Amino acid sequence: MRNLVLVPVVLTLTTQLGGVVMAQSNIGITESRNKAIVEASFNAWRDGTGSPFDLLTNDATWTIVGRSVVAKTYENRDEFMRDVIRPFNARMREPLKPVIRRIYTDGDAVIVFFDARGTARDGKPYVNTYAWLLEMRDERVVAASAFFDSLELNELWARVAPATPE
Repeated sequence: MRNLVLVPVVLTLTTQLGGVVMAQSNIGITESRNKAIVEASFNAWRDGTGSPFDLLTNDATWTIVGRSVVAKTYENRDEFMRDVIRPFNARMREPLKPVIRRIYTDGDAVIVFFDARGTARDGKPYVNTYAWLLEMRDERVVAASAFFDSLELNELWARVAPATPE
């Protein structure tokens, strides 16, 4: 009688453990895929053929943490691009080029730690170090939080006026 009770318990544990292994395997696949997608977008940014911003869904939020002149939560991709990325790029003579230090993943989150440098319209270099926390869903970024040296960005923003479209 004792052996009969043990069999269902062993089967239940095996099934539960198998489910855990399968779930961990799926998470690992998702993490690997998300890491590859984000890394490819950074390589495209570096090479001038795309950017991580191409991964943003239309309703993605982007939070810039800190006290920079652009620090706040942007409620969608268009607002973020209009108020931050386009004015930033309009201040640059040579575009910002990223160099990834590390990429970390945890489930649907990808953290990119990177340096970036470019040349402002006044000929001075812009150099900053960033950490972006990207929340992914279906291979797209749905939310982001960005950390960087606010003083460096504020100095650029005050010193260099954006180029006006011709």
